[in-house]
Amino acid sequence: MFSGSIPALVTPFDAAGEFDEAAFRHFVEWQIAEGSAALVACGTTGEAATLTYDEHFRVVRICVDQARGRVPVIAGAGSNDTRVATANLRAARDAGADAALMVPPYYNRPSQEGIFRHFEALAADAPLPIVLYNVPARTVTDIQPATVIRIVQAFPQVFVGIKDASGALARVSQHRGALGEGFVQLSGNDDLALAYNAMGGTGCISVSANVAPRLCADFQAACAAGDMATALTLHDRLFPLHDALFTDASPGPVKYAMTRIRADFPPHLRLPMTPANEASRAAVDAALVHAGLL
Repeated sequence: MFSGSIPALVTPFDAAGEFDEAAFRHFVEWQIAEGSAALVACGTTGEAATLTYDEHFRVVRICVDQARGRVPVIAGAGSNDTRVATANLRAARDAGADAALMVPPYYNRPSQEGIFRHFEALAADAPLPIVLYNVPARTVTDIQPATVIRIVQAFPQVFVGIKDASGALARVSQHRGALGEGFVQLSGNDDLALAYNAMGGTGCISVSANVAPRLCADFQAACAAGDMATALTLHDRLFPLHDALFTDASPGPVKYAMTRIRADFPPHLRLPMTPANEASRAAVDAALVHAGLL
């Protein structure tokens, strides 16, 4: 269902801290023109944790409206409260999203059985396909391969793929061996996307694609075509950027990078996120030069 370069979109805010709809519409349009294969609205990089419920699904609606069916829109919709996550799925559907991106419950730290039961409850009346999102560094909850397999085998029409940011590359093969090629596997780490694709992944939900959508799209196209020489060349060109965008708390560095690539892009973040520090800005600038973007 999903493949290629899929940016986890940043959410632009104006100087007063409000969602900047005009900037976001221009941003979505640029992403599509540059070859992004789908769009994630209100993920971690989109500062979803600081958006109110109404803001969150307004951003999704605007993304869907601007995309106009040209690429799929995946809405971040996870919660550590199963009832809230269920309501978020309905809201994502009502906003027009094509699928939802769902983390396992965070903070509560449920067992693997609790994780399964959470997703079982979501599947009971799921109005949208769900892409699992495993990001233990943020949720402190790891969907183990056996649990991923159990979830997908129990509800194959609902759970269509995974964004895996665990960093454990062997899981691509574990998932693939049990679930086959039809289960979509997307890297959640830009720096590992080359290896992830080589092992059977089909794309990346990317931070770097915010800044370098054409290069990331070309990289993913080369991987899909089996042109690993070109893919490696593009990986080497992008690698310093992948690294630089996490030299301070994300999305501070990526929002700074956006202002360097698009002069009219607003730099503002919502607390507790803060602008990238001086060393991070220098690393981003150097990486943009290395990538040929400055």
